[in-house]
Amino acid sequence: MDIDDIRSGKLKALAGADLEDENLTHIDLSRVNFCGANLVGADFSHSRLNGTRLDGANLTGCTFIGCDFRANLPGANLMQANLVDADLRGANLKGANLMQASLRNTTLASAFLNGTNFMGVNLEGIDFRTADLRGANLSNANLSGANLSQANLQGAILTEANLEEADLRNANLAGANLNSANLLCAELDGADLSGTSFVNACIIGTTIDQEQVASHANR
Repeated sequence: MDIDDIRSGKLKALAGADLEDENLTHIDLSRVNFCGANLVGADFSHSRLNGTRLDGANLTGCTFIGCDFRANLPGANLMQANLVDADLRGANLKGANLMQASLRNTTLASAFLNGTNFMGVNLEGIDFRTADLRGANLSNANLSGANLSQANLQGAILTEANLEEADLRNANLAGANLNSANLLCAELDGADLSGTSFVNACIIGTTIDQEQVASHANR
């Protein structure tokens, strides 16, 4: 594989390519097809990935620092990936695996994250505004101070998640599992809590009627 051809924009069809540990930094890779490619350990730092196809690609341990990354990644393996300062607004990460990924200052507003695996990930202060997180696995994740306003968390798994001071205003939490979650001082005004489970959850200082939350606590 000639990396110079990729850098020059001559190669756009790279489905199934083996680019393990390649240096792909500072390149406009918009609309390139990497579907099913082996990209383990590749470095995409500060590259442009708008509309890039990464469906089913193996992105384990990849570096995406500062990337404009509004790409299609359903089912992608992003385990241990570095997404610090990346812009993933509106990106499609349905069913992707983000376990042990670094997401400091990452923007995920309006992203499609249905069924995405964030188990145990540090998501402190992350921007998830209006994101689709239906059925996502956020168990044991650190979401303290995260912005989840108007996010769709229907059926999401948030057991033992840290949501201290998180913004969940007008979020859809219908059927979500918040058992043993920490919601200390979280904002929940206007949130849909129908069928939500709060068994052993900390709800001290939340901005909704305490009786409303308590009514779910033993379900």
